[in-house]
Amino acid sequence: MNVKKYITIAAFVFGTMSCDNFLDLQPISEETSDNAYNKASQMESALIGAYETFQSAEYYVWDNVVFSDIRSDNAYAGGDNPEVFEADLLTITPINSRVFTNWSQIYNGILKANTVIEKIELITDPSLKEERKNQIKGEALFLRAYHYFTLVKLFGGVPLILAPTKSTDPVDVRVPRNSEEEVYQQIIADLNLSAQLLPDLYTDDNGNDLGGSTNKARATAGASNALLAKVYAQHREWDNALAAIEKVEKSSAGYVLLSNYSNLFDSENYNNAESILEVQYLGTDEGNFGPQLLLPPSISGDTWRKFVTPSQDLIAAYDNENDAIRKGASVLFENVDWVDEYWGNTAGASIPFSYKWKKAMGWASTDRPYLLRYADIVLLKAEAFNEVGNSAAALVQLNKIRTRVNLAAVSSGLSQDQLRDKILNERRLELAQEGHRWDDLVRQNKVVSTMNNLVEIDLRTGQKVNYNMTEAKVLLPIPQQELDRNPALDQNPL
Repeated sequence: MNVKKYITIAAFVFGTMSCDNFLDLQPISEETSDNAYNKASQMESALIGAYETFQSAEYYVWDNVVFSDIRSDNAYAGGDNPEVFEADLLTITPINSRVFTNWSQIYNGILKANTVIEKIELITDPSLKEERKNQIKGEALFLRAYHYFTLVKLFGGVPLILAPTKSTDPVDVRVPRNSEEEVYQQIIADLNLSAQLLPDLYTDDNGNDLGGSTNKARATAGASNALLAKVYAQHREWDNALAAIEKVEKSSAGYVLLSNYSNLFDSENYNNAESILEVQYLGTDEGNFGPQLLLPPSISGDTWRKFVTPSQDLIAAYDNENDAIRKGASVLFENVDWVDEYWGNTAGASIPFSYKWKKAMGWASTDRPYLLRYADIVLLKAEAFNEVGNSAAALVQLNKIRTRVNLAAVSSGLSQDQLRDKILNERRLELAQEGHRWDDLVRQNKVVSTMNNLVEIDLRTGQKVNYNMTEAKVLLPIPQQELDRNPALDQNPL
């Protein structure tokens, strides 16, 4: 079946399920439950609605940057939002509305995926071939796994909801948290099945490859295995991570590193060979509002203070490696009229802006975030090899990334700890502003020491910022709104 026509994200079809939180849902009507999902076209529309979460949920638009780059040593809050300052200073509270919004919108994405997973098994429309039926299920399983991986990294153990919510009865909606281990095992199970059900490449009825606009927009076997590699790595199952990476490398999709790093972020090379999965922003009513929040006045046309200001420490990390290529593609300095407390503390100072997005376009940018890209997987392979004691193989992967940006190869002779730090630093320089830094530090048990050893000077006082990082702050608090409406939940340590 030709699926290309279904790629463009359409209007959200789950009108009867539009509440942000799965605990808020009204019972699904008989019309929605029994009649809305009996045709192939209806299932395709439902699947499009499930992908739509990557465009509509604020976490996937830019809060992933807030809770990874700003919360870590990569960026300051910038802007004027007190709740983003909380992320910057590691003082996030259960009443932070961004925490609640992320929780509820991601669970809404899980609801949409669950609906597809359940309903696809009931479709008897003869126009829906078994191959496509399996693909739809595989795509929905991938989406559910992606969302639960996001949640478990943010909050630890969360309620595992594996079927559409159809009732507001307290017995049905007051669901306790599953353990972190249980969530990880569900993610792994979903991705293993997804990888079996999905193709490496989508084709039309004649077997012709539908191209990047389809294969980078929809989950594929390569995307499932790439995400599985990230899940195994975060769970510190290094041998399993390497096995998943091998499957990514063998995919007929042919993922490779682009020869020019800057092309990844020049807004001219969408759906490129390094991209495994990316959000297909088209502009206008399907545009990305994130770039307007970050880009400098010369590009955005705004005069207000922008968010996600690269930190002194990140800029120093680029400079210490003489990494001009990635710095130039990721950061743009510009003189501003506002006062920035970390860069000059006076109007007219030159400050850096996050620059991996290049087009503001009046809150409707076509700039596309990568949900998965191959360089991340290459560096995870380096990390996994180092963790299993194969430093020579780790160096091969690490130096692939360094060679691309004209940096000298790292030589042998480093201890495992030294090489681990090298790889983490390389990930920092490669992936800044892409929402990875916090997870990287947590995975290697370095987030507490990194944040407490971080030297950032608030120029208003001349004093070092005290981040007061503790193990309790590794996870976000469970939103207070959820605790109030669901007594079965318990709070993370604060």
